[in-house]
Amino acid sequence: MPVPVWKTDAPDFEAKLSALIQRLSLEEGLRAAGARAEEPPLDAVRRVMADVRLRGDAALIEQTRRLDGCALTPERLRVSDDEIAEAVARCPAALSEALGLAVGRVRRFQESILLKDPEPLRDGGRVCSIRYRPVDSAGVYIPGGTASLASTVVMAVVPARVAGVPRVAMATPPRADGSVSDDRLAAARLAGVDEVYRLGGAVAVAALAYGTESVPAVDFVAGPGNIYTTLAKREVFGQVGVEMLPGPSEIVVIADGSAERGFVAADMLSQAEHDPGSAVLLTDDADLAEGVRAELECQVASLPRAAAARACLERYGAVIIAATLEECVELANRLAPEHVEVLAREPEAVAEGIRHAGAIFLGPWTPEPTGDYVAGPSHILPTSRTARFASGLSCNDFLKRSSVIRYDAAALAEDAPVIAAIARAEELEAHARSVERRLKKEP
Repeated sequence: MPVPVWKTDAPDFEAKLSALIQRLSLEEGLRAAGARAEEPPLDAVRRVMADVRLRGDAALIEQTRRLDGCALTPERLRVSDDEIAEAVARCPAALSEALGLAVGRVRRFQESILLKDPEPLRDGGRVCSIRYRPVDSAGVYIPGGTASLASTVVMAVVPARVAGVPRVAMATPPRADGSVSDDRLAAARLAGVDEVYRLGGAVAVAALAYGTESVPAVDFVAGPGNIYTTLAKREVFGQVGVEMLPGPSEIVVIADGSAERGFVAADMLSQAEHDPGSAVLLTDDADLAEGVRAELECQVASLPRAAAARACLERYGAVIIAATLEECVELANRLAPEHVEVLAREPEAVAEGIRHAGAIFLGPWTPEPTGDYVAGPSHILPTSRTARFASGLSCNDFLKRSSVIRYDAAALAEDAPVIAAIARAEELEAHARSVERRLKKEP
């Protein structure tokens, strides 16, 4: 198995770790995409988005034909209600039932964490409070390339609905014949999408952010995608809100000698098969490390995407042998990955030290796919070390926070000298007079 094995006490370990971190960065993804493309990705994205902003539907149709090989008309940009109903009818009963269960689990969890307006803070004649309100509209982007990702429909849409967003639109790339997979459309119906558009990548993000004749603009855009989708979201931030700039999938497994090596290997491959996907094992047990390498070789051979998984393990994977579990935890914090699994004798105790991770999975019976599909928290999570400052998507991302302040006359009179002193120190005379005018006694 080509996955590299490193020891933390080796002289070149820091250089190897830094190189791995760099390979997982957005900048490296941009460079790699540029090496494969005729046009620099950022230039291509900006050109597409300027075209959509200028020409609206005509640009959507032309760019979809060019990029997806799909010929559309303005009337076919939106998937009709009849098409969605037909897709729901065709969807296998077992899949519909599974998606319905996932919707219920995600809704219940999101409702449990939804922010509520706190009790106002009262201080004499002053009342200060916070009010949470949802955005008026949200657009979710659902990729449809190497995997259909009906689960992502659930993980993006249900949090928006729990937040109370009145309008939720979905964009997803079409096949060459203009169709969208039944599972994505069935998930859209179950999760509560209002509109579905046959649009992919940067074209979809531009349509949702800027609006066209057939696609009303939204206020917030969420959802994963390739490097072009991520760059497009970065370009429209400020025009609309975005939840994050996600990159390749990642998993870090922290394991001690008690871990089942077959479990560890299976979980690493669950992310490596994403192509690109990163999988790193951190362990204090050299025998476990060798056993996991053997298991990876055995298990990868039977995967449908074996070649891609092997390539990802070689380029974006590692087995790292540290001196202690504490050192493993600190390495996990430096990697700040999307997913961390803890397969140790005392997983809760180990996890206490993890400060930077999109999601943490504890114990041998909690493989990462539980979070992908049914546990409840959204699987749209920060990647590329952004877990150092970012969090996974939740219903609260679709909320805006407004402060609400009320003074009575006595409170204003009490604070007026302080306000005026600060305002005049900043040479903002009108600010001071705004307060003092209210206190002036008229003859």
